[in-house]
Amino acid sequence: MGTPVNIIVGSHVWVEDPDIAWVDGEVTKIKGAEVEVQTSNGKKVVAKLKSIYPKDEDAPAGGVDDMTKLSYLHEPGVLQNLATRYQLNEIYTYTGGILIAINPFQRLPHLYDSHMMEQYKGAPFGELSPHVFAIADMAYRAMINEGKSNSILVSGESGAGKTETTKMLMRYLAYLGGRKGTEGRTVEQQVLESNPVLEAFGNAKTVRNNNSSRFGKFVEIQFDKHGRISGAAIRTYLLERSRVCQVSDPERNYHCFYLLCAAPQEEVEKYKLANPKTFHYLNQSNCYELVGVSDAHDYLATRRAMDIVGISQKEQDAIFRVVAAILHIGNIEFSKGKEIDSSVLKNDQSKFHLKTAAELLMCDPVALEDALLKRVMVTPEEVIKRSLDPDGALVSRDGLAKTVYSRLFDWLVDKINVSIGQDANSKCLIGVLDIYGFESFKTNSFEQFCINFTNEKLQQHFNQHVFKMEQEEYTREEIDWSYIEFVDNQDVLDLIEKKPGGIIALLDEACMFPKSTHETFAQKLYQTFKSHKRFIKPKLSRTDFTIAHYAGEVLYQSDQFLDKNKDYVVPEHQDLLSASKCSFVSGLFPPVPEETTKSSNKSSKFSSIGSRFKVQLQQLMDTLNSTEPHYIRCVKPNNLLKPAIFENVNIMQQLRCGGVLEAIRISCAGYPTRKTFYEFLHRFGLLAPEVLEGNNDEKAACQKILEKMGLAGAQSGKTKVFLRAGQMAELDARRALKLSNAAKTIQRKVRTHIARKHFLALQKAAIYMQSACRGRLACKLFDNLKREAASLKIQTKLRGYLARKNYCKLKNSVVVLQTGMRAMAAHGQFRYRKQTKAATIIQACWRGHRGYSYYKKLQWASIWTQCRWRGRVARKELRKLKMAARETGALKEAKDKLEKQVEDLTLRFQLEKRRRSDLEEAKAQEITKLQQSLESMQIKLDETNALLLKEREAAQKAIEEASSIVKETPVPVEDTAKIEALTEELEKFKDLLQSERQRADDSERKIAEALESSEGKSQKLEETERRVQQLQESLTRLEEKMTNVESENKVLRQQALTMAQNNKLLSRSSRSIMQDLHSVSMNSRESELDDRPQKSLNEKQQEYQDLLIRCIAQHLGFSRGRPVAACIIYKCLRQWHSFEVDRTSIFDRIIQTIGTAIETQDNNDILAYWLSNASTLLLLLQRTLKAGGASGAAPQHRRSPSATLFGRMTQSFRGTPQGVNLSLLNDDAAGTVRQVDAKYPALLFKQQLTAYVEKIYGMIRDNLKKEISPLLGLCIQAPRISRANLIKGAARTQEKSAAQEILISHWQGIVKSLGNFLNVLKTNHVPPFLVRKVFTQLFSFINVQLFNSLLLRRECCSFSNGEYVKAGLAELEHWCYKATDEYAGTAWDELKHIRQAIGFLVIHQKPKKTLDEISHDLCPVLSIQQLYRISTMYWDDKYGTHSLSQDVISNMRVLMTEDSNNAVSSSFLLDDDSSIPFSVDDLSKSMDRFDISDIEPPPLIRENSGFSFLLPATN
Repeated sequence: MGTPVNIIVGSHVWVEDPDIAWVDGEVTKIKGAEVEVQTSNGKKVVAKLKSIYPKDEDAPAGGVDDMTKLSYLHEPGVLQNLATRYQLNEIYTYTGGILIAINPFQRLPHLYDSHMMEQYKGAPFGELSPHVFAIADMAYRAMINEGKSNSILVSGESGAGKTETTKMLMRYLAYLGGRKGTEGRTVEQQVLESNPVLEAFGNAKTVRNNNSSRFGKFVEIQFDKHGRISGAAIRTYLLERSRVCQVSDPERNYHCFYLLCAAPQEEVEKYKLANPKTFHYLNQSNCYELVGVSDAHDYLATRRAMDIVGISQKEQDAIFRVVAAILHIGNIEFSKGKEIDSSVLKNDQSKFHLKTAAELLMCDPVALEDALLKRVMVTPEEVIKRSLDPDGALVSRDGLAKTVYSRLFDWLVDKINVSIGQDANSKCLIGVLDIYGFESFKTNSFEQFCINFTNEKLQQHFNQHVFKMEQEEYTREEIDWSYIEFVDNQDVLDLIEKKPGGIIALLDEACMFPKSTHETFAQKLYQTFKSHKRFIKPKLSRTDFTIAHYAGEVLYQSDQFLDKNKDYVVPEHQDLLSASKCSFVSGLFPPVPEETTKSSNKSSKFSSIGSRFKVQLQQLMDTLNSTEPHYIRCVKPNNLLKPAIFENVNIMQQLRCGGVLEAIRISCAGYPTRKTFYEFLHRFGLLAPEVLEGNNDEKAACQKILEKMGLAGAQSGKTKVFLRAGQMAELDARRALKLSNAAKTIQRKVRTHIARKHFLALQKAAIYMQSACRGRLACKLFDNLKREAASLKIQTKLRGYLARKNYCKLKNSVVVLQTGMRAMAAHGQFRYRKQTKAATIIQACWRGHRGYSYYKKLQWASIWTQCRWRGRVARKELRKLKMAARETGALKEAKDKLEKQVEDLTLRFQLEKRRRSDLEEAKAQEITKLQQSLESMQIKLDETNALLLKEREAAQKAIEEASSIVKETPVPVEDTAKIEALTEELEKFKDLLQSERQRADDSERKIAEALESSEGKSQKLEETERRVQQLQESLTRLEEKMTNVESENKVLRQQALTMAQNNKLLSRSSRSIMQDLHSVSMNSRESELDDRPQKSLNEKQQEYQDLLIRCIAQHLGFSRGRPVAACIIYKCLRQWHSFEVDRTSIFDRIIQTIGTAIETQDNNDILAYWLSNASTLLLLLQRTLKAGGASGAAPQHRRSPSATLFGRMTQSFRGTPQGVNLSLLNDDAAGTVRQVDAKYPALLFKQQLTAYVEKIYGMIRDNLKKEISPLLGLCIQAPRISRANLIKGAARTQEKSAAQEILISHWQGIVKSLGNFLNVLKTNHVPPFLVRKVFTQLFSFINVQLFNSLLLRRECCSFSNGEYVKAGLAELEHWCYKATDEYAGTAWDELKHIRQAIGFLVIHQKPKKTLDEISHDLCPVLSIQQLYRISTMYWDDKYGTHSLSQDVISNMRVLMTEDSNNAVSSSFLLDDDSSIPFSVDDLSKSMDRFDISDIEPPPLIRENSGFSFLLPATN
């Protein structure tokens, strides 16, 4: 993949390192076929050019989730990608359709909770982050869609996490197709509950794992035709039987042996056991205990697991007796007997163990001894018994132990399958294979040979699947792939299993000859396979051999191959154990058919473990070939079994053993590098910028670049560019060269720019200094000229100012004199006119006031007296009317009284009219008198004014005459006394005028009061007229109801008669009443013979109910925001007293009507209409009903006629004629109706109505969730716009504007849906409280969906995607602002998680932020797990910046580790709350009070007299 053409000086490459496998560095020198590399760890390395690989510098910082997306698909690239993701706790990575799972060695509960399963359910493969759930979901969907069984192959070495992965797969499959199993346990639970039993009998400690499965487990999850789990079965393969007898140090035998030795003391004594060191099958290894594991505790746990699985105590006792018997059989030793080739028990200890084993197996000890020491040979003449030598006896002993243990294990598996329950009719299944992985130790024996043979088989199946996937990819992209060669490992399989010349065949042949040894077997192998390329003979060993497996060469020691392969089926063993007195033991060895017995009696039939192993393996492969496979490769990152340690060398070996590198090799044989057109153009578009100028489509542009670069063999598919090995490096080299040339050009231009900038700065400074000097000189000259001009201007202005000042002073003096003279004359004239006018006004006002005041007093006194008296009389009359209206018999009397009252009121009205006319006449006379007196006063005032004028004129003449005398001596004036007298008289007139003015004011005020009083009387008169009209209307209504009351009285009389006959506990007064009623009813029956037949009250009420139900089934609309249907229902129920009856069907019919109306769940308009009506009706009930008890004065056994629904209805007809006062929702206390004691039906109706409010609310909320869910999936990730960001010029601007419209269209779709939905709720007047709750939960749902998708998809955690989502959130914020707080409420606050996460994505300078700033200032709501997830998944696709610093990431990891025990805090996903977020009390408190008394009834019931109470009351 790396060629000399591709590597240049400065290239970043990978070079091999003995410690860490591969290390990155930069090429510093190239000398022929060798290069010198400066590594990142500071070393200089010289390597061969062909052994280094190019490094992708543009690879994402967080790695890629699918390694087929790597630009360079080679070993170091794969290793680096896995290491990068592992450091970020991303333990899953795809390689095409293969999942690589790295064991984290720590709990990661957030990866496997129900939220995560919900996210992966139905998600397309590859859309979300890699996960084991995605593989299981893909298998399940393929099974459902194609109807074909699928299998999931989980492989890996011991400790890689295969068993845990298998558990997760079964959990997810149970989640998808879950069905309750027996005893309330699911099938998945039953399978998992069987694990402790299988682990105890099938797991053992190996070199690399303390709990290694030594058998293959294929779990079949069976499904029915509906995709639900219908059963399960566990198939086991390839149990390592030889481990029962041979154990290598430091491994252990199967766990069950050690568990039994650690059992309670009574059980140990019961089975005659001791320390494990005393048993031969256990003491071959020095390892007896496991660190941190208690065998005694595990023994009890295994017992409990057996109880759960369904193994009885008797069967458990038999199982452990068999286990103990195997241990005792292993301690039986043999020595040579007296005869040749015979053997006997070695000592008394052997005899003890033989006897104990016979007791435990419940068989004859002598027969057991004969079965171990002798063989029976059947000839045509006779039956011959042949003794065995000690070696043959040991082989017989071990064969018996292996056979018994194998049969026991098979019985356990069958028992577990019976407990789980299989579906014989199931046609589809998903199988999960958990089998041991490739093994290569320092010492590799027969077990490793069988295991590696299994893995070679599975690898061939894996290679075929990988090549098939490659073919499907090429076919899907429509490229030519016919010349690609497929490399297979069939030659290795032929080497091992081919007949007759394979290794297994040669091994069986050697085992059949008694004198064969491992040395002769090895020599046979050397001779047979000396020319085979996969078989290697070591130079320093005569018995070892090496096989070149797909995962590498493995050296096998053949020392124990023959012993471990022997597995004789001895008839004596079969007969012995079949005859056991223990039914369990005999059941393990059922009788063999006669034909088989006859053929086997001739001699002991040879059966090798290798042959049986091969047969079982072929059965497994047949099963896998009949299913569609899926692969999971588990990897153990380190041998210390600790988290956060990534051992490169160890990982590479496991990838090689797991076939991952083999899959990469297959991919490299074709097209290892695949880039989408967008990615290819984004990376290599600069190599041919001319192809981006036009409007070429992406495929054509990519093809032109490939042609220009001359890349032979590269092809363009439908959506991707496929590059051959090495071509990616060649393109990167040319790209690096072009970027280098561009960098040099940029540097040259920048240096030129800096030099010119410096020169221009100097030039600008010089010009600036010259300009400053010249300007200074010019300023001084200009200043002198300005001073001269200023002095001339000052002198001119001063002279002018002085001249103007003198002129103005003279002018002002003249004007002042003239003004004073004119003012004196004007003042005198004004004073005279003012006095004259004042006198006239005073006289007029006083006279008017005096007359008006008298009139007002008289009028007010009379009116007050009349009003008080009439009010008193009216109140007495009203009380009498109310008292009379309550009695049925007083109706006619009330009618007569009302008629009399109307006549009285008519007379009073006439009297009032006559009195009013008299008052008006008196008023006119009084006004006339006042006018006459006022006129006389005016005449007197005129005469006085004339006289005063004459006197003033005479005085003026006298003054003028006196002024003509120029003598200085005083002259006595004769008219002085007269003037004084006139002055005094004038003062008197002024006083009189003032008093008259006050009197006139009082008169005017009295007149105004009289007018107001007359107006009040007229209004009262009009009110009286209206009241008369109302009384007349009431009379007509009462007449209409009289007929109903009469029929009701008849029914009540009959009821009273029945009660009088049945109830003996009534008082005497009650009896007399009943007798009177009975006599009246008898008289009425005689009169009924002449009347027309009438409908019964029950039938009439039924008609009313039917009419009401038909009415509310229609869309009645709203009246000033109040739902008409709810108000009509409430009014009827109150009027009929339905809340206070013990039995009625009206409530059920109303509920049934609502339920029928909301059956169409998709019609939000109908749902909103009924939500408004149901919530309003519930509010009315909440504020009206109270739980009624049995308290009261009457005993419980006395049931009044009004206790029934019809009694309550008849009682309602006796009420006020205006109907029910339903202004109970007003704040005015006077209008509030009392609460009623509700009976059980009413309370039940309220509960049902509450349930319907919650149901309709949930349906509306879920409908909107369904509507916006598809849009949310498009809103979390910005869609790519073809090549808009690479097009230049005007076209780019147009394309970008169009692209922005496309980008925001999904968010606008959500906003449009929200707006339409809000309009529907507003149109139907849904209470704002419920609207706020709906949108709050809806925005919470948006927050959960967007936030979880962001955390699960790395491609969404980019800078540009953050900007896209931020723009969409701005659209939602704008919608909330337009919707106002009344309807949106706190909905915007529900988006806090996604808002803060997006804020983190788009914030700049992330590496400079501290953990405190991030967690407290920027993202205070997000948990540490969520912050860590976002910060590690973040990548900047726009500016290439980095995420948070490594110190901050490390601190986050420490905090997460400290909090790892808290499962809740470990989960970074949010949960959607689908509960009902309000109670009836919350709804009641949130809704304002309103009046329903003026609701107009619909036309259907408006004309019906039985619903007249619904008509709005007239004031």
